[in-house]
Amino acid sequence: MCAATVGIWLGVTVKEEAVARYPNISDHGLIGDLQTAALVSTDGVVDWFCCPRFDSPSVFASLLDAERGGFFKIAPDRDDYVSRQLYLPDSAILVTRFMTPDGVGEVHDFMPVITGGTTARHQLVRNIRVVRGVMRFAVEIQPHFDYGRASHELEIAEEGAVFRSPDLELTVHGIAPEGTDVKDLGIHPVRDSGGLRWTRTLREGEIGGVVVESMGGTPRLITPEEARRLQEETELFWRGWLHRSQYRGRWREMVNRSAITLKLMTYAPTGAPVAAPTTALPEQVGA
Repeated sequence: MCAATVGIWLGVTVKEEAVARYPNISDHGLIGDLQTAALVSTDGVVDWFCCPRFDSPSVFASLLDAERGGFFKIAPDRDDYVSRQLYLPDSAILVTRFMTPDGVGEVHDFMPVITGGTTARHQLVRNIRVVRGVMRFAVEIQPHFDYGRASHELEIAEEGAVFRSPDLELTVHGIAPEGTDVKDLGIHPVRDSGGLRWTRTLREGEIGGVVVESMGGTPRLITPEEARRLQEETELFWRGWLHRSQYRGRWREMVNRSAITLKLMTYAPTGAPVAAPTTALPEQVGA
């Protein structure tokens, strides 16, 4: 779906002058854990995520409704940046790189792969690192459960926060060194929206980020070392799976990337492929 075909959703008419708020589907990367998936735009916005399965109601869906769909954004706290996306080689770990006059920063997005049976517990990991200079990141989490129809409560704890809706909970774990307090992270609710927003400045070599976990219980701080381990384990899974391929022909890199994409669109408990990562889009206006 491209920006020009967004149309009407949840009773909201998307006017011509507002189309620019909706990125093209080509301006996204795909991550997943073989039971569900998320789309991440080149502006660092998770604008599509259904949980706990591909066909579950949406948690983030600003891809279709910028006002009521919900989103999870991590990006520089300024407008004069340039961004690009790429995947780490032979993996489904997406890197969104931001370049500003003051530095270069990256958000590494992935979902640790679920290798067991069906579960309602999933992790969306967003590791932030600065590779040059300094960068101030703005983080905003605005979940709108069940296609924006379900209300939710927000509880801010000492080491994160919890969003509670009737059918699903999202726990927000901060990635920070041991001993960091939520006050140090500056997490605060966004007035009248039921979301969270905070900023964090990182310098070259420093690591931060957020882990959003469905049905994840009590919030806790995740150390940079633990976040790095989650990423390394995810890399090992994808490289191990891909290296089972015996294809050694032409355009091998493109073939491998296509294989990973198809694998991301497979529901592991049954082995069934989904039609698209956005398979849970409502088929009728207001549905």
